[in-house]
Amino acid sequence: MGHRNWIGVVDAAYPIQSSPGIEMIATGAPAPEVLATLLSALESATHIRPIVYMDAELAFVAVEDAPGVASYRHYLKAVLAPFPARTTEHEQLISHLAHAAREFNVLLLKTTLLIPYSSVFFELQCGYWSSAAEERMRAAIEAHSASSGKITLV
Repeated sequence: MGHRNWIGVVDAAYPIQSSPGIEMIATGAPAPEVLATLLSALESATHIRPIVYMDAELAFVAVEDAPGVASYRHYLKAVLAPFPARTTEHEQLISHLAHAAREFNVLLLKTTLLIPYSSVFFELQCGYWSSAAEERMRAAIEAHSASSGKITLV
């Protein structure tokens, strides 16, 4: 996978989305195992880097309503330390995935986890080209275009 693709590690109840660009694989494995494998692959990849998203609701899931949620939140904090996570409401994340799947592939890895709002999503970015480099290039193109009236590629 590459830039603009998404990967999600989702709980057992996560719905199968109907967008054609979304593929779901039932792993039959616990979320920590799937996350560890994926994170290892992402850490060794030089062509991509992830932006991590988590359900904002997870912080509010009560321990008495979801056994194991406290230890899972602790686990996520530790394992995702190299990749600071952004939190977004669950419905917004589902909408982001549906939108992305119109043009790019989304892979959902369904786990056996039985904790609500526990999904972790990875939006893949280019690993060898930073956002800052892209902005500098776009500014140079705009400056060149403004002075010459056209873009000339060499």
